[in-house]
Amino acid sequence: MQGDDDILTVALSDSAAGLRLDRALAEALPSLSRERLKSLIKGGRVVDASGNILWDPSGKAAAPTTIEVRLPAAKPAHNVAQDMGLVIAYEDEHLIVIDKPAGMVVHPAAGNLDGTMVNALLHHCAGQLSGIGGVARPGIVHRIDKDTSGLIVAAKHDKAHEGLAKQFAAHSIDRRYLALATGRPMPANGTIDAALGRSTTNRKKMAVVAEGRGKHAITHYRTIEPLKGAALVECRLETGRTHQVRVHMAHIGHPLVGDPVYGRQRKPLSDVLKTRNFVRQALHAAHLGFIHPVTGNEIALDSELPADMRELLNELRV
Repeated sequence: MQGDDDILTVALSDSAAGLRLDRALAEALPSLSRERLKSLIKGGRVVDASGNILWDPSGKAAAPTTIEVRLPAAKPAHNVAQDMGLVIAYEDEHLIVIDKPAGMVVHPAAGNLDGTMVNALLHHCAGQLSGIGGVARPGIVHRIDKDTSGLIVAAKHDKAHEGLAKQFAAHSIDRRYLALATGRPMPANGTIDAALGRSTTNRKKMAVVAEGRGKHAITHYRTIEPLKGAALVECRLETGRTHQVRVHMAHIGHPLVGDPVYGRQRKPLSDVLKTRNFVRQALHAAHLGFIHPVTGNEIALDSELPADMRELLNELRV
């Protein structure tokens, strides 16, 4: 055992008798995932009231009793914490939802090693991160593009991260985007069911590909308001693939207004964008709904259109 271990004392009640040890501890320690507890048990970091090390995650819990879980200090993340003035839509001790501005990168990568949302979260959540996989970092289970604005959720510990990841994998997260699409979609409402994969001509782009070659992707769209040369649409994601809304809307002939990768703007719309210096895809993650992975409560959050999209929308109104 290390001197800087965080010792958690767990009192198992009668109801835990006969349960697998990892399950009993997971129920008693909501901030730790069952997988994390399994690794701690196998690492010799779980001790019974007599000081005996409990090595077997599948062993039956004896209850009532007291057990110590010796949690190693989370390793510091490699990224630098930066104070960047995040807009917080929701926060508790388990997770945080950010209303991300357009232009902010989510994850550090080559060319964007700082100034990202992760850097900002490391500063904002300092002292609150119990470690995702043993590392003190925010657990981000989905992304939105650099130049897309709106809501994104991050976990503060393993249990929340695991619970959110399961909901995303099950496609049970309610994610709705507001977008300005070129032209007027016909039909006005519909479903786009088209697999997505890397473009064979440009590896930086995504493309609709034959089923079986890419990842299954479904977008439900509905027209909210027809505009001059465009339409305000809501896109509800059944799946969450890279550039999904942008590629799917381009696939049906209505790329997003301002999209520099998948769209080609024609006059007079291009003149409006140039006058306004609007140089991003007009896409905003406006609604996020999920079941809180620890409390079980329903969380439903909405974000208003940012100023640049709101002003563009007003100019394009018929």
